[in-house]
Amino acid sequence: MSDLRVFSGRANINLTKQICEYLGSPLGQVAIGNFPDGEIRCKIDQDVRGQDIFIVQSTCPPVNDNLMELLILIESFKRASAERITAVIPYFGYARQDRKDEGRVPITAKLVANLLTQAGVNRILAMDLHAAQIQGFFDIPVDHLTAAPVLEHYIRSLNIPTEQLIVVSPDVGSIKRAASHAESLGGRLAYIDKRRSGNRVEQVKLIADGPMEGKTAILLDDMISTANSICGAAHLVRKHGAEKIYIGAAHGVLCGNAIENLKSAPVEGIVLTDTIPLPDELLPNLKVLSVAALLGEAIRRIHCHESVSRLFTDSMQLWSWK
Repeated sequence: MSDLRVFSGRANINLTKQICEYLGSPLGQVAIGNFPDGEIRCKIDQDVRGQDIFIVQSTCPPVNDNLMELLILIESFKRASAERITAVIPYFGYARQDRKDEGRVPITAKLVANLLTQAGVNRILAMDLHAAQIQGFFDIPVDHLTAAPVLEHYIRSLNIPTEQLIVVSPDVGSIKRAASHAESLGGRLAYIDKRRSGNRVEQVKLIADGPMEGKTAILLDDMISTANSICGAAHLVRKHGAEKIYIGAAHGVLCGNAIENLKSAPVEGIVLTDTIPLPDELLPNLKVLSVAALLGEAIRRIHCHESVSRLFTDSMQLWSWK
């Protein structure tokens, strides 16, 4: 693996350092800054000619700055004659704008895919895209990972009896994800009927195949943004008699009034991953799990031309790394 190099943008450098620690590879040297007018400047501080380059950059808030920085990094490595450039995007911004749900609106996720491709990237490694069909927006290979095993490893550590466990989908659109969690964890499945009117979201009813009283409910989604939906779902589940409630997601966007919503939610714990950097001690009941080993192993397999999909069955010890 002497020709593998991992570099980081400024969005999530701590995650990149952990990935390099897992790989036993030094972090690539690149200087990134801003000119006085705010334009991004970049200079690669080592030879990368003919090497296999992996750039780790979440396009999390500030989304436009981080996306532009990623494009400039790709351009820099392309002009420095790298053999192959893979953009490792733990959190893919603009993923929710993946379709025309009304007239005269853009499909921005497709635009971002075009920008990355035109910049010169050869491959994409992403995690828990909001919609799996975004992979089809690219005309280059896309490896799509999920943080589900990392989240499920933590849930198993809570030692919740299977007969007490109910996995609740916070809306109809997440049923497939919740069903997968329920099958893996061995619990029952329920979902929330959610209605949206403008910017207002209302949790109308809980649909389950049995009583909720005295049970432990697990609400998992791909991301927590304002937390309105998942916290509303938690309140409804509590109203139906759940004794304990845990909520979690792969991506902690946590914008708007998210922190206030999470503080007032009737939950025992909140679990997120480090695809987006989160401040220490953000919430007293928050647990942040690392996906560094998952991404690191995927990078190793891509570099060595091994199967990426098989890593979810090959080594369960990855999910508990660090």
